[in-house]
Amino acid sequence: MMTILLQFVKDRPTRLDVFALFRFLVLIAGLVGVYSVIFHYVMEYEGRSESWITGVYWTLTVMSTLGFGDITFNSDLGKVFSSIVLLSGLIFFLILLPFTFIEFFYAPWMRAQEAARAPTKLPENTRDHAILTRFDPITKTLIEKLKQYQHPYVILVSDLSEALRLHDLGYKIMLGDLDDPVTYQNARVDQALFVASTASDQVNANVAFTVREISETVRMIAVANDHAAVDILELAGCSHVLQVAEILGQALGRQVVHNATTAHIVGQFDELVVAEAAVRGTSLVNQTLQESQLRNRIGVNVVGIWERGKFQLTTPDIQITDNTTLMLTGSKAAIDQYNVLFGQEISTPSHALIIGGGRVGRAVARALISKGIDYRIVEKSSDRVRTSMADKYVVGDAADIEVLEEAGIHEVSTILITTHDDDMNVYLTIYCRRLRPDTQIISRAGLERNISTLHRAGADFVMSYASTGANSIINLIGRNNILMVAEGLEIFKMPVPASLVGKTIAALDIRKKSGCTVVALQSDGHAELMVDPYEPLPSNTNLILMGTPEAEERFLKTYCRTS
Repeated sequence: MMTILLQFVKDRPTRLDVFALFRFLVLIAGLVGVYSVIFHYVMEYEGRSESWITGVYWTLTVMSTLGFGDITFNSDLGKVFSSIVLLSGLIFFLILLPFTFIEFFYAPWMRAQEAARAPTKLPENTRDHAILTRFDPITKTLIEKLKQYQHPYVILVSDLSEALRLHDLGYKIMLGDLDDPVTYQNARVDQALFVASTASDQVNANVAFTVREISETVRMIAVANDHAAVDILELAGCSHVLQVAEILGQALGRQVVHNATTAHIVGQFDELVVAEAAVRGTSLVNQTLQESQLRNRIGVNVVGIWERGKFQLTTPDIQITDNTTLMLTGSKAAIDQYNVLFGQEISTPSHALIIGGGRVGRAVARALISKGIDYRIVEKSSDRVRTSMADKYVVGDAADIEVLEEAGIHEVSTILITTHDDDMNVYLTIYCRRLRPDTQIISRAGLERNISTLHRAGADFVMSYASTGANSIINLIGRNNILMVAEGLEIFKMPVPASLVGKTIAALDIRKKSGCTVVALQSDGHAELMVDPYEPLPSNTNLILMGTPEAEERFLKTYCRTS
């Protein structure tokens, strides 16, 4: 209540509104006083006498239209006077007074209540927090990760209605203009862990420049939408500039399988190599994992399998089918040995088809060039065609079969769908899967909720713009011990919790309790890639685990936060 009252009093427009209401009340009080005086003169005219209190009482009852009828005039003059008092009461008491009260008191009071829910300053002891300047898919995903790693955050919002909307959704917000140095002073930017700005390049530059007026040392992270903006954002004071479209495009390009069954590396975590391998046409088909003996024969771990875009953790009796893609972990030498035994080259070279020639699509093209893979880009807008590689473009609507045929859809080994519209990506995934049930389809998602939809539509691999940006920011603040091997699937490293030291992985049943799989151990800079589940876990050792972000959170709650 005191906070609301202070907010109500300190706002200058609100004080002016209250003063206007006070003047109106003085006007009504004066009118009641004048009518009370006239009441006595009219009573004397009729030969009667009443007290001054009676005059005020009669005036209020008539003006408020209550009209008890215990005091009335008999003369025509008295009746005319009563009519005048009644009509003025209708205007002032029943029309102007409620409107004035609502406009100059009730509405400002409600605004003060709302403003009190949107703080304009953080407590002085706030520190090691993230300051976010925009609420968008990237920051929404980033907030979930910050909460997972127990980092406080605040979203700066300049619009009160938007601030209240986010507050009601459970987000921590602070009201303030992004181009005002006072906002960052109130946000305790000098004590913050980092500032992340994901707005337009122009806004990001303004934010960085304003932040640097208050703090020269805070880590300032910005997302660059245009390659040309990178230098400007760095000049404005950014510590790190992320080109999320480029990062996403490169990541999607790395997923392109250029060989039929050769294991291709999707990431490396220190000495641990993570690879994926399709098994169609190999001797592994129709075997169980136990029968394949890949761990004993080659020294690779099969930590999971993909079946038409759906990932599942492995068990010894899981069946390998023609549609299975194995996720392998091991040393580089072990992956090479796998390829010697099971890798098969495609007999006729083919190209990849990129649908969408925007920033992500062009980044995918650059990734394919670095891998020596030919490509074609289907782009609806001729304005996006780059002159330097015009021969690689097919201009037209990807929903048109003739356009896709011109781009060679029946010959391609991989289709990459990179438009910024999730609905269009789902539509094209369904369409392309119908046309090419046997090819690899990789898609981009804007929102995380559409990832599963794209998998169901037929995509083999999906990555979202939001997760890519959020993970890139998290890695910059010291969580560089995360490797995202697929959307919603990560390999991460952490010290062996004290509660696990001396116990075996088999006895702990980590996978069942948390959903995480231990894929390696690391101590003294050396990784043990073939982990014995029956060996006690030593201290001063790092666990390398694989799982979803939710599984990681369960692991932390189960084994770390209770220790």
